[in-house]
Amino acid sequence: MYTLATLDSLRAHLGLTAGQTSEDVRLLAALQASAAHLERAAGRRFSPHIAARRHTFTGWQELLLHDDLLELTALANGDGSAITLADVRFVPDEAPFGLLRLTGSSGFVWTGSPLAAITVSGVWGWHDHPAEMWRFSGDSVQNNPLSSSATSLTVSAAASADPTGEAPRFQVGHLLKIDSEYVRVVAVSGNTLTVLRGVNGSTAASHAQNAPISVFQPAADVRALALRWAAWLIREPDTLAAPPEDFSAALERLRRVTVRV
Repeated sequence: MYTLATLDSLRAHLGLTAGQTSEDVRLLAALQASAAHLERAAGRRFSPHIAARRHTFTGWQELLLHDDLLELTALANGDGSAITLADVRFVPDEAPFGLLRLTGSSGFVWTGSPLAAITVSGVWGWHDHPAEMWRFSGDSVQNNPLSSSATSLTVSAAASADPTGEAPRFQVGHLLKIDSEYVRVVAVSGNTLTVLRGVNGSTAASHAQNAPISVFQPAADVRALALRWAAWLIREPDTLAAPPEDFSAALERLRRVTVRV
C-alpha cells in the first residue's frame, strides 16, 4: 500500500465521520490510485525512498541526477572507487538536489562504458520543505523490543493528538520512521498498529523500547491534490468525464523539469 494521504483525511474530505467505515476498501483503492497517478504525471516521487541508483557519466566534475535527491549518503565512481562526500557540492544549494558538482581534484570516471557508471546512494524524493518532512508523533515504540520481523507495533496513545494537535496521531496510510527504517500503517486497533516493515527501500531492523516514532508529512499541496484526486475517483467511478481543468494546472506546477545549470 502506497498513499500520499491517510484514510482518516479522505473520510474527512468527503464529509464522513470516523465511524463510517463501510467504504474503506474503496477509499483506500482511490488513495493508492491517486498517488500512482500524481507521481506518474509529475515524473517524481513525493515521499522519501532509500536507494542506490546508477547514473550515466555526464562530465568530469558534474553529474546530472535523473531524480530528486534529498540526502546523499555515498557516491561511487565507475571504477568502484568511493568519492569523498566532502568534495561534493549540490545544485541547487538546498534539497532536493538535481546536480552534483565535485571540487578540487575529485572527478567522475568510468571504465568500459559511461552508461550507468556512477552509483549515487541516498534518500530520493521531492518535498518543498525537506526540513519539515518528518514530524515527531509524540509517541514511541512500546514493544520490548520491536523485532525486525514483527508486524504489530505497540504505541502508548494511538488515538491522542500529536504535539501539533493532529489527531489521531497514527492513521492508516501514514509513513512512519523509526531510527532509519520506514514503516507503513495498514491498520489501527487500540494502541496496536499493523505495519508493513522496511518500505520505501529501507531495511527492517530491531528497535529498542522507547525509540521515537516520526510521521512523514507530504508537501501540503501534494497532500491536498492527492485528496482531491481520490475524491474525484470515488465520485466518478464509472464515467469517462475528464477531471476538473485545475487538476492539470496543479500537476504542471509539480512536474519535474531537468535543467542543466
